[in-house]
Amino acid sequence: MSTSEPIRAEALYPTLDALLKAAKAAGADHADAVSTHGRSLGIAVRENELEDIDSSEGRDIGLRVIIGKRQACVSSSDLSTASMQALAERAVAMAKLAPEDPYCGLPETDLIAAGGGASALDVWDDAEIDPAALKQRAHELEAAALSIKGVDQAEGANASWSTSAFAYATSQGFCDGWRASRHGLSVSAITSQDGAMERDYDYESARYLNSLPDPASIGRHAGERAVARLGSRQIPSASLPIIFDERVAASLIAGLLGAISGPAITRGVSFLKDHLNEAIFAPHIQIIDDPFLLRGDGSRPWDGEGLQVRKQHIVENGVLKTWLLNMSSARQLGVAPTGHATRGLGSPPGVSATNTWLAPGDKSPQQLMTEIGEGFLISEMFGPSLNSNTGDYSVGVSGYKIENGLRAFPVSEVTIAGNLREMFKTMIPANDLKMDSTTNAPSILCEGLTLAGS
Repeated sequence: MSTSEPIRAEALYPTLDALLKAAKAAGADHADAVSTHGRSLGIAVRENELEDIDSSEGRDIGLRVIIGKRQACVSSSDLSTASMQALAERAVAMAKLAPEDPYCGLPETDLIAAGGGASALDVWDDAEIDPAALKQRAHELEAAALSIKGVDQAEGANASWSTSAFAYATSQGFCDGWRASRHGLSVSAITSQDGAMERDYDYESARYLNSLPDPASIGRHAGERAVARLGSRQIPSASLPIIFDERVAASLIAGLLGAISGPAITRGVSFLKDHLNEAIFAPHIQIIDDPFLLRGDGSRPWDGEGLQVRKQHIVENGVLKTWLLNMSSARQLGVAPTGHATRGLGSPPGVSATNTWLAPGDKSPQQLMTEIGEGFLISEMFGPSLNSNTGDYSVGVSGYKIENGLRAFPVSEVTIAGNLREMFKTMIPANDLKMDSTTNAPSILCEGLTLAGS
């Protein structure tokens, strides 16, 4: 399809080498650098006409220099020799003026990964898809959504394809990288009744083109979900069992990951800061983090500082087993890093999980609804609020009232509130886990929540 230069991590290595040499020449004691090359194409249609073409390609570099216990980070999209030299000189000048950070610095060499291993992750698809094919897929999405009786309009019918390469190198001699691909489909459906408008959506993304569902099935699902929202009403405030649909349930796991990140622990702003190796969930709960998951959204052969990574339990039999640490937070806590550093272009290494999931339970969402009899099913969330110090949690939601163990009628404009520590203890996962993001969960039943309605 394209005559552009192929996306390859190896093509970025000479740039990294030149950048590190410029940093050393400018006076850096140590340095590390990242480089990215990305290309993407997305096509959207509306009312059977082309609405938008989003095509982009770019290369970027990021440099961190360390002088003693001072560091500075800079980034640029200008890869010329003169620009990289100026970038290195600016970084060194900034580092000399920066406050001392006793925990900054490159990792000890015995912690560094061997390099390689990216091919085993299977995150690169050689399949290319041309604009005409993308446009056809977008049309199929829109047509399928509109084929559902009651759907008035479809918006955001979009088919996309992207590829990227990432490379990382240090003045200690580490240099490695990988490339990844992504294919996506999404559409929103709009319907109305008695002057009230409702909308819903569906989307899918995958590393491999042949892993995507048929566009028509995604469009139909979006339309069916929108029509099911017709007739939404409010309900009185109550204390009810709440089921988080699998599309929103991962947000609860994201709350856990934020609370156990190294920076939150070292700053003392986490409601879990004193609970390592304690049971914070019921014994049936397992939460796993696996950087080696085949075709995973968060898969990586090493972390953002070149450290070794491994599959591990974050929560095992309900017990919190680890923090998520980069080198800086590990040094501050006086423990070993966990391989969870992540690296952006213009900032020091941060922290993130890789592919994380809550292990599914044995019962279907319908079985959980049958058991609780009366409750509420959350299908969509708006602006979650979490107090990181206390775990107090609230969020605006829409969804469905559960009556007699069945989904009864749609509900809008309600808020649920609780505390994550208490919610964690009552969580019961369903069996509908879908691995489609970096953080994943099946539908989850939680007790002890307050629903604020009319």
